[in-house]
Amino acid sequence: MSLAEFVVSFREFFEIALLVGIILAYLYKTGNTRFNRFVYLGVVLAVLASIASAFAFETFAGGFEANEALFEGVLLVVASLFVTWLLVWMLQQTRLRERIHQKLKVTMDEEHRLGLVLFAFVAVFREGVEVVLFLGGISLSTGSLNAFSVVLGALAAVLLAYVFFSRLAHLDLNRFFKYTSLLLLLLAAGLFSQGIHELQEANVLPTFVEHVYNVNPPVSADGSYPFWHEKGLIGGVLKGMVGYDGNPSALQLLAYALYVGSLYLIYTRYSKHRGF
Repeated sequence: MSLAEFVVSFREFFEIALLVGIILAYLYKTGNTRFNRFVYLGVVLAVLASIASAFAFETFAGGFEANEALFEGVLLVVASLFVTWLLVWMLQQTRLRERIHQKLKVTMDEEHRLGLVLFAFVAVFREGVEVVLFLGGISLSTGSLNAFSVVLGALAAVLLAYVFFSRLAHLDLNRFFKYTSLLLLLLAAGLFSQGIHELQEANVLPTFVEHVYNVNPPVSADGSYPFWHEKGLIGGVLKGMVGYDGNPSALQLLAYALYVGSLYLIYTRYSKHRGF
């Protein structure tokens, strides 16, 4: 088994499973599983678009490396906005708890259905492009690609996400909304902060202080990342879940704090009406 392929696959697929899992769990808890197909449609479209975009960048844009920072920065900021939309949409269902207790179905209009497709598309597309291109880079540098490690990493990520959401499924509705809303809050802030970092790398935004601190352990002699490194197995998972960064810039920290603060105010406003 190749550790590089496993870590890349696990890290990227876990974030996909986490984002898609939250919306599927929400639909399950609210009796709206009939709308799962809109989420699956977004996933399928994103997979196809990821592959097509990767080839397009390599063929027509001079390779991904030349445009990586700008592409990633824009996509991360857009993704953070979609996660924010999902959080606000969930919180806006002010009478959802009462409807479910009365065993009534929550109605969803065409705008919400389109939103499900777009959310799943953006969540998977961002990671999908990275998977294709990162694994392609490994293949070019090593001359081969360990497909077994890729599949194993993806399966491990899906399994971990399944265990995580199976525990959430047993929570009562109030706790389910509380925990998933807080997780979405941290996810959105992390995506936004990472987007700021990439836009700084692309020289679109000023840097000011490049690294406020650096707690990333040194890269191993074989070129692999230690588990707690932000690109390692554990650090990568934390980066996907809460926006962990081992060496953030001052603007990143500011963006993260402002985003968390703003979303928390929105969360507390709606949660007061929900009895959280």
